[in-house]
Amino acid sequence: AAQVPQGLNAAPCKMAGRRGAWYVPCLASLETIQELCRKENLTCKSLGITNKNLKSYEVEYLCDYKVEEGTEYFLVKWKGWPESSNTWVPLKNLKCPLLLQYFHSDKNEYLSRLKRSKAVILKNHIKALNPVVAQYIVKKAKQRIALQRWKEELNRKKNHKGIILVENTVDLEGPPLDFYYINEYKPAPGINVMNGITTGCECSHCPAEKCCPEEAGFFLAYNKHRQLKIQPGLPIYECNSYCRCGPECPNRIVQKGTPYSLCIFRTNNGRGWGVKTLQKIKTKRFVMEYVGEVITSEEAERRGQLYDNQGNTYLFDLDYDSDEYTVDAARYGNVSHFVNHSCDPNLQVFNVFIDNLDLRLPRIALFSTRTIKAGEELTFDYQMKGSLDVTSDSDAVSPTRKRIRTVCKCGALCCRGYLN
Repeated sequence: AAQVPQGLNAAPCKMAGRRGAWYVPCLASLETIQELCRKENLTCKSLGITNKNLKSYEVEYLCDYKVEEGTEYFLVKWKGWPESSNTWVPLKNLKCPLLLQYFHSDKNEYLSRLKRSKAVILKNHIKALNPVVAQYIVKKAKQRIALQRWKEELNRKKNHKGIILVENTVDLEGPPLDFYYINEYKPAPGINVMNGITTGCECSHCPAEKCCPEEAGFFLAYNKHRQLKIQPGLPIYECNSYCRCGPECPNRIVQKGTPYSLCIFRTNNGRGWGVKTLQKIKTKRFVMEYVGEVITSEEAERRGQLYDNQGNTYLFDLDYDSDEYTVDAARYGNVSHFVNHSCDPNLQVFNVFIDNLDLRLPRIALFSTRTIKAGEELTFDYQMKGSLDVTSDSDAVSPTRKRIRTVCKCGALCCRGYLN
């Protein structure tokens, strides 16, 4: 993306064996190890560093700017090289229009925030950015790279149709450090979330008279347009892996995963991360499933005290039939981990049974309560008293009760003031 800078070591690589054993920190990132390899002139097939590209240079991001003797220069961070190898490169040698755009955008954003619009003139008559501005630009560049890698990781791990985007135009917060994406429940030792199914329906075209919902004593949850037609509080029984029907069965909705493209974004009012839809969602449509670790209520009580002190709300009681288990999405979860609370939500919770008929362990599905426009934030009521809920509190699935009252920032006209 630029001409090779002068002054950098271009000596041929040395064999690793001549240096003896070479160790790197076990928790080092791939990029850190690549930088160490190039610094030590080591090749590694696993890292993609060969004799051919050991001394290659690609612009990773731009760090600083100056004008010297009428020539514009940018300080370049080279991909796969440590920051000690950064060099000043004339603008005419740079072939990275997008990175230049990011640089100027980040600079202008920072200056506008501080109501400062002029660079600093140094004593040696070199026009340059204020170091504080340059530091901010580097932080934004590192954040952008980190969020891009996180987005790629999320899309590798998800098993649903829609894509996942990540966006932060608010602050310098990067990806959560202790969050692991999963697509289904992660049971704690001793808990079986695949239990109770030995047979399925014999329908050739569901729903027939003896389809799964009817066998369980309930109505089919979906109409011919695959929209929800039952009231909150009633369970959803979908066809399972033993059923005769195929994957296009109209009673297989939740098990197919999120059908929409979603964006995890940073909110601008102190609510942390949130989720917005990138597509229009019609009313009473399945949007996503709430997944996490399945733990006992006793363990949830212990963890809840820790989360209370942090102001977090990730514990979801599975109290459809009893109060034995809880879903904890703090460390393990999917996109629903980032969905915020609202006292006037556009999502509603339903209990779902597919390959497990244990009433103590329903799956938790979120359905739209109204038409949701593209770009609109997705929310659900952490107390499960949404606009469609006509059941009593004992019939609803609710997050575990918290001991410390948390102020609500949902901004709804009907806001109750607290999350709990």
